[in-house]
Amino acid sequence: MSSDSDLEDADTEKRFEFKKEQSSAFESEMGLNEETVRVISEDKDEPEWMLERRLKALEHYKNMPMPTDWPGQPDLSELDIQKIIPYIRPDVETRGEAETWEDLPDEIRDTFDKLGIPEAEKEALSGVGAQYESEVVYQNMKEQWEKKGVVFMNMDRAVQEHPELVKEHFMTKAVPPSDNKFAALHGAVWSGGSFVYIPEDVSVEMPIQAYFRMNSEGMGQFEHTLIVAEPGSEVHYIEGCSAPQYATHNLHSGAVEIFVREDAHVQYSTVQNWSKNTFNLNTKRALVDANATMEWVSGSMGSKATMLYPCSVLKGEGATDNHITIAFAGEGQDIDTGAKVYHNAPKTKSTIESKSISKDGGRTNYRGLVHIANGASQSSTSVECDALMFDNKSTSDTMPYMEINESTVDVAHEATVGKIGDEDVFYLQSRGLDDDDAKQMIVAGFIEPITEELPLEYAVELNRLIELEMEGSLG
Repeated sequence: MSSDSDLEDADTEKRFEFKKEQSSAFESEMGLNEETVRVISEDKDEPEWMLERRLKALEHYKNMPMPTDWPGQPDLSELDIQKIIPYIRPDVETRGEAETWEDLPDEIRDTFDKLGIPEAEKEALSGVGAQYESEVVYQNMKEQWEKKGVVFMNMDRAVQEHPELVKEHFMTKAVPPSDNKFAALHGAVWSGGSFVYIPEDVSVEMPIQAYFRMNSEGMGQFEHTLIVAEPGSEVHYIEGCSAPQYATHNLHSGAVEIFVREDAHVQYSTVQNWSKNTFNLNTKRALVDANATMEWVSGSMGSKATMLYPCSVLKGEGATDNHITIAFAGEGQDIDTGAKVYHNAPKTKSTIESKSISKDGGRTNYRGLVHIANGASQSSTSVECDALMFDNKSTSDTMPYMEINESTVDVAHEATVGKIGDEDVFYLQSRGLDDDDAKQMIVAGFIEPITEELPLEYAVELNRLIELEMEGSLG
C-alpha cells in the first residue's frame, strides 16, 4: 500500500519527466550561421537595430574559443552547437501570448497544467509567464500592478512596445556579447524570456513568476530576462525551468540582466530541474547602484553539466549583494556553480552561502570570485561553502578566488566538506526513522537556509525534487 508521501513523490516525478509529441509552427535549421540568425529575426519581425545586434553577437561567437582552460571545469566536448536546433516556434494560433489560459492549444496547456502553472497563478503571485520551446505562450499581470506602471511581458513584445528601454539595456552594460562565448551565442539566437520594469518607489508585494519548458529533442533554449528596478522600487522574480529526458543533447543558454537602481531591492529566485542530457550554460549579472540590494536564491539540479555563476557589480556606495545557492549532482553529473561579486564602491557588502550535495559519483564544485577594488574602503564580504557527500565515489570541490585591492575591508571565508555521518543516521534511526528517511531529514536540515528564502510552494517542490534525486527517480 502506497503512503501519501509516495504518491506525492510520484506526482512530482511525473510532472518533470513527461514529454509531448513535438508540434511546431516554425523551426529553424539545425546549427548556427548568419542565415539562421536572419531567419529568426525575420520570423519575429524585429527592427533593424536588433538584427544588427544579433549579427554582431554572431561575430563575437565565431571569434571566441570554447572555454576549456578553467581548472576542473565540466567537460563540454560532447556539446556540438551545429547539432542544436536554436529556434522552435510552437504551434499557437494567436502567435504570441494567449489572452487566457484556455486560448492555448490543448497539448501546451496540458504541459503547463502538469507543471502547476495555473495553480501558481491562482496563489499569491503578481504575474505569471510561461515559455514553451523558444517563445512565451502565455503571460499575465495583475491589474493592480499594471495601474501602477509595472510592466511584465515577454522580451519579443518588449522589443516592439518599449524599444528605447530595451535598446538602452539589452546586452549593452550588464551582459555584453563579448563577455563569453555562450553570451555571444545567446545574443545571436536569443528568443523569448521576460521583461520586467518597476517604476520608481513601487513595491510589488507578491512575486512575479516565469516558467521555461524545453520539450523538443536536440533543441536549444535561449530566453532573455531583463529586469529594470527604478530607484526605491522592490520586486521578487521567480523562475522555474525543466525539460524531459532524451537520448540526444539539449542546450540551455539563457541570459539575465538586472538593473537595481538607487535604494531599490530585487530578489531573483530560480529552481532548475533540467534533464540529464542538457548542458546548462547561463550568464546572469546585476548592476547595483547606491544603497540598493540584490539577492540571488538558486537551486540547481538535473543537467549533464552546469556552469552558472550569478554576478553582481556593486557600483554605488552602500550597495548590498546576497547569494544563497544549492546544487545537487548525481551519477554522470558535473554541477559547477558559484557566485561573483565586484565591490567597486565604498561601504559595499556581500554574503555568499553555498550548499552542495553529491551522490553516486556525481561532482559538485563551488567556483566563486570576490573582487574588492582599490577605493572600495570599509567594504565587507563573507563566503561560506558547505558540501555534503553520500559516498566515496562522489566529489566536491571549492575554488574561491579573492582579489582584494583595498586594505580597510573585512573579508571572511569558510569551507566545509563532509559525508553524512553514521552517528547522525544511527541517532535518527533510534528515534524510529529508517535509513532513507534519516538521510533525507539530514539533507532537509542542510538545505534549510535555501528553502526558507523561497515561497512555500517552491520550498516544498525543492525538497521533493532533492528527495527524488536522492532516490535516483529523476532522469
